[in-house]
Amino acid sequence: MDRVEVRQLEYFIALAEELHFSRAAERLGIAPPPLSRAIAQRERRLGVKLFERTSRHVELTPAGKVFLVEARKALQAIDRVVQRTLHAAGGTLRIAVAPGMGSGLLRDTHRRYQAHHGHDTMQLIFTHDQATAVRTGQADVALLCATEDLRDLESSDIAQEYPVALLPAHHPLAARSDVSLARLRSDPAYLPECPATGLDELIDRVALGRLVVVVGHSVTDRLGSAVMGVPVTGLPPTDLLLAWPAESRDRRIAEILDLARTVTPSVSRPTMVRAAITPAAG
Repeated sequence: MDRVEVRQLEYFIALAEELHFSRAAERLGIAPPPLSRAIAQRERRLGVKLFERTSRHVELTPAGKVFLVEARKALQAIDRVVQRTLHAAGGTLRIAVAPGMGSGLLRDTHRRYQAHHGHDTMQLIFTHDQATAVRTGQADVALLCATEDLRDLESSDIAQEYPVALLPAHHPLAARSDVSLARLRSDPAYLPECPATGLDELIDRVALGRLVVVVGHSVTDRLGSAVMGVPVTGLPPTDLLLAWPAESRDRRIAEILDLARTVTPSVSRPTMVRAAITPAAG
């Protein structure tokens, strides 16, 4: 079987979505006859009908519906190849991360990476769906929890983080040595997930009394006097890992893994949590 060209996939998808030759041709910037010939040629080479069509009606066949799903996947895969190639050539390593996750680890890794490669050679992409960001080519590597879906990804454990609640300094629970998740849930400002924003904005929202949220303990060294980090009881530590596309051959990933492992001891020990929140306990 001959290979399907990208142009043929684009023609097919346009017609499958429009189900009208004239509209699809206009969308593609071509005339209807070349589009009709291209579709007919592809059907002949496949040996199956992709469309049922009359002078007034166009409809996908069962085989056409399958071809549409796979054609979209193929174009998305091609887009990912282009994006990853361009970013690798440009030198900017994109790391997908959830707000508040592994901030101490990322800070130290970010500093060491840029010291070697130069300013603006690492970009943090804040999202709650880090794995998808890597799969779709929006990011080169992701920092995520070991419990997340790792299909089609390679991964490596790098650290553990212990849960702490970020509370305004004036909050009734801010002076406690620890706090339960049940107590946090009773607070109207509590959110079960961090908003998809940068860490600075996250801390500002907590300081203003507009947010109470649980994050990893490495955040505590970024807190000022207006926000306290209090350990949360009843929650296990989170295993953090770096994940990247299984087919990736990006050499920068090996480097970032090595850097992350060198800074891990300073962010993974439970004693660091206690030291970080000592001012809050006083």
